[in-house]
Amino acid sequence: MDRLKQIESFVAVSTKGSLTAAATAEGVAPAVIGRRIDALEERLGVKLLVRTTRRISLTHEGSAFLEDAQRLLVDLANAEASVSAGGLQASGHLRITAPAGFGRRHVAPLVPRFVGLHPEVSLSLNLSDRLVDLVNEGFDCAVRVGDLPDSSLVSVRLADNRRLCVASPAYLQRRGRPTRPEDITRHDCLTLSSEASQTRGWAFMIDHQLSHVRPPTRLDCSDGQVLHAWCLEGLGLAWRSWWEVEADVRAGRLVSVLDEYAAPPNGIYAVFAQRKHLPLRLRLWIDFIKEAYGDPAYWQGSTSAPA
Repeated sequence: MDRLKQIESFVAVSTKGSLTAAATAEGVAPAVIGRRIDALEERLGVKLLVRTTRRISLTHEGSAFLEDAQRLLVDLANAEASVSAGGLQASGHLRITAPAGFGRRHVAPLVPRFVGLHPEVSLSLNLSDRLVDLVNEGFDCAVRVGDLPDSSLVSVRLADNRRLCVASPAYLQRRGRPTRPEDITRHDCLTLSSEASQTRGWAFMIDHQLSHVRPPTRLDCSDGQVLHAWCLEGLGLAWRSWWEVEADVRAGRLVSVLDEYAAPPNGIYAVFAQRKHLPLRLRLWIDFIKEAYGDPAYWQGSTSAPA
């Protein structure tokens, strides 16, 4: 129990940003929260939080531990709720949001099967490439692809997402094949104008370190499907997700380049607001898509795959 309290207090302080806020939420003195954090750091043998009079920030180890700790607490709550729910039937309305391209291919096709399994549940699906504010806009869950911004939201990793640098055979014949990441600065590049994760550039492993190369933009668009079409037309290099271009690569319509410099995959996540008791319908939805994406046969049988 002491260990669980320590972890709960660590997550509360990390997400709320202060000992006082965490203590107020739990109805205890800030000193109690502080002692739990001290005990947790001593037990783990690492510093998780840097505390000053002005602010609290996570160390590198703290950031890594936070995601695991949040997942542990969610799994524990789900286990308890599954037992206490017994034979209760899920009901009510779910509001789900997902990126437009990924949502069309890998969220929308799962919805009919989910509501078929749970006839008392209704569902609204919003497909948008903007970063939806789950809490203020009233969404229950987001499916998000790529690196997640720091927030108080809880995330559950569903699958890996690999990125490729691709071009059409005609483009490579005309302009040559890049052999090192820096070569892309001399190519026509097709860039996504609205995706925050690309503002630092395209990610590659260079000299065993993750590095970003900023591509010159010949054409940019806020819709990844348009960039995909332009790439097929031979207008330039594009940096796209494997789930989007895999079928074209296998068919030879696109060629993957710089594979030896490919960055490690980021993730596909279910993201939701932290709650003490998740509604049964939301827990079932998260479990449903996690099981679907976790099955290798799902990706092998679809027209595209994340890894």
